Amino acid sequence: MLKTIYQGKELKQCPECGSDRLVKDFYRAEISCAHCGLVLDEELLDSGPDWRSSDTEPSNARAGPPSTLMIHDKGLSTVIDWKNKDIYGKDLSPHRRAQIYRMRKWQSRIRISDALERNLVFALSEIERLSSSLKLPKNIREVAALLYRQVLEKRINKNKTTEGLVAACVYAACRQLKIPRTLDEIEEQSRVDKKEIGRSYRFIMMGLGMKLPLSNPAEYVSRFASQLGLSGSVQTRAISMLEEALQRGLPSGRSPMGLTAAALYLASILENEKRTQRDISEVVKVTEVTVRNRYKELQDTLGIDIKD
Repeated sequence: MLKTIYQGKELKQCPECGSDRLVKDFYRAEISCAHCGLVLDEELLDSGPDWRSSDTEPSNARAGPPSTLMIHDKGLSTVIDWKNKDIYGKDLSPHRRAQIYRMRKWQSRIRISDALERNLVFALSEIERLSSSLKLPKNIREVAALLYRQVLEKRINKNKTTEGLVAACVYAACRQLKIPRTLDEIEEQSRVDKKEIGRSYRFIMMGLGMKLPLSNPAEYVSRFASQLGLSGSVQTRAISMLEEALQRGLPSGRSPMGLTAAALYLASILENEKRTQRDISEVVKVTEVTVRNRYKELQDTLGIDIKD
């Protein structure tokens, strides 16, 4: 039921006719009685979204875009547009154009004033490039940007390459949000090798005092199974086998990728959708020997006997 303040009193019905059919008219910014027409309140403030249209798409924002960690100043500064036109869309005069050019140049210098900000600008652009290449969602980019900002704040980026730290931050963000990406995949799109990414990752974890849980092999099953063209039943079987094997005390220290490959190979056999060890090793990017060894360990742990 609509409430309003009329002559200093909170009312739920019209004081004239007693009707409770109070109507809020946003166009006239007033509250009135639908029965007798008495205006109970006027000059209302609309706190809803401010819908307006632009050249590209409609926007419901009141104060511009939200702040983001993917911009070095979090998007809070003003940017002088590169178009040499006034508010009416007319071309600027040569004299005015030269003034705007100088203002634009000094404004860009002020926004990026020291070496720390230049490093952050380059790192954020590298996070954007690496995340786009890996087709990662926006929240991964924000978490990776936050981790890199913490690295700069703690001053733990000495003697480490920016590319290595960026790749390690992206990998840590994927681990933190449980988005399955391997070091090999990040190495393919990064400008540093896997060893450098691993060293930078351990360096960041120690420097920030973070401890992420070990990778769960079951998190990688769905993606690799899709690449192999395996059905949902194979995926479900592989995930259940991995969870049961871990509960039964599967020998620790094994690579998650090797266990994922072995589970997919075993599940494909049990569900009559067999894939060769070579096919699985090429997709998961482990050796056939690794697939064979983890497969035997998985069989022994689960007590499954399959005659090849």
